[in-house]
Amino acid sequence: MYDDSSARIAAGLREWIAAASPGARLPSTRVLVAQYGASPVTVQKALRTLAAQGMVETRPGVGTFARTVRVARPNDYGWQTAALGSPQQRMPQLSTALRSVPNDVIALHSGYPDRELLPERLVRTAFARSARGEAAVSRPPSAGLPELQAWFAAELGAAAPVGVAPPAPSDVVVFPGTQSGLSTVFRALVGAGRPLLVESPTYWGAILAAAQTGVRLVPVPSGPHGPDPAELARAFELTGARAFYAQPHFANPTGAQWTPGLADRVLDLVRRHGAFLVEDDWAHDFGLVSDPVPLAARDDGGHVVYLRSLTKSVSPAVRIGGVVARGPARTRILADAQAEAMYVSGILQAVAVDVVTQPAWRTHLRSVRQQLTARRDLLAGALAEHAPTARLDTVPQGGLNLWLRLPDATDLPRLVRDCEDAGVVVAAGTEWFPAEPTGPHLRLNYAGPNPGAFPEGARVIGEALARQLPSRPASA
Repeated sequence: MYDDSSARIAAGLREWIAAASPGARLPSTRVLVAQYGASPVTVQKALRTLAAQGMVETRPGVGTFARTVRVARPNDYGWQTAALGSPQQRMPQLSTALRSVPNDVIALHSGYPDRELLPERLVRTAFARSARGEAAVSRPPSAGLPELQAWFAAELGAAAPVGVAPPAPSDVVVFPGTQSGLSTVFRALVGAGRPLLVESPTYWGAILAAAQTGVRLVPVPSGPHGPDPAELARAFELTGARAFYAQPHFANPTGAQWTPGLADRVLDLVRRHGAFLVEDDWAHDFGLVSDPVPLAARDDGGHVVYLRSLTKSVSPAVRIGGVVARGPARTRILADAQAEAMYVSGILQAVAVDVVTQPAWRTHLRSVRQQLTARRDLLAGALAEHAPTARLDTVPQGGLNLWLRLPDATDLPRLVRDCEDAGVVVAAGTEWFPAEPTGPHLRLNYAGPNPGAFPEGARVIGEALARQLPSRPASA
């Protein structure tokens, strides 16, 4: 009676192959049928299994042979060292904010809002509509879909005071996210080797874009309420810089928001020095008390180049940003954008404009404002209770983050490791400094998943800090 299990035959042949010389011919099917008391069909099934595993090869009309076993060896790419040479710029590592983590950890590190804070229904509906329209099969204009250009211009123009000409739709260039826009603006308006003034600390993506384009960063100290105008003026005079990158509203990472008086002084400075202010309005949709008023709305002389992102507020899958610039600056920016990417996906632009022009978009933003306020207060309160040695210099009125100042003696890398070992992922503040950090910080995101775990996350941070405090001598 034939045994119909091919697994037993395959196992026996593996032992035979292990003892045989590479390239040895296996016994014929007739011999194997007799040896294992199996049918020819079962023997062939076992041989097919071994062939799929790369252990044997069959040569029609000749027989089946054991494959030559290749010994694994490490890949050698040493030749590329000479071919590539030394890098012209040392690129910073990608931020912790982009790191993916398992669902069972408390994630306070991310740079993006949790999915429940996104207009998911609006996005899905917009994708379905856009897939049926012209955007799915046609090439959009290089500067962007006219209706999306018009929306960016109208949003900024609505905040323009009386007497200031609002931007025109043709002043807008659409990008696949403002990170791409930053690289283009730095390259087109500053240039490799030239100085760019930046707040310190500042957005890590701006530091990355500067490294990519070869721009030389000049840090200007910036605190809970923005940069010191005197320090900014001194930096302009010492460096001859012609551009200043800043986040006047809900700065990433500090959460700082400029007062109207500071905004006026900065605008006066850039005008007096014949310079550009590159205004990154990254968190425009995340004002907790009110919508911010961009500085660009108060300038029609072409000094302010304005960036606004929809990626975080609409969806990470819809990487869309707008850059508003006037005059020759806009011409240079568009020329660089065309050389870099030719145009932005029409279907993504169509989805973005569909979402933000729906009546439900404003309703969604009001709901997000309430949720973010509750999350911010929950995390700030938990830190005050469980990590009293850390300090929040400002409770932000918008954005997604808290900027936590730690005691001077904190061993920051050890603290980050200890927190992660306890299931809490945090972002070290060093990533947001364009030069040496002025002290140990953590940037904590209050828009991440599972806000109910924020108190536990704060407790872990507090305990990790407490383990680093110098022990107090026992009382007599």
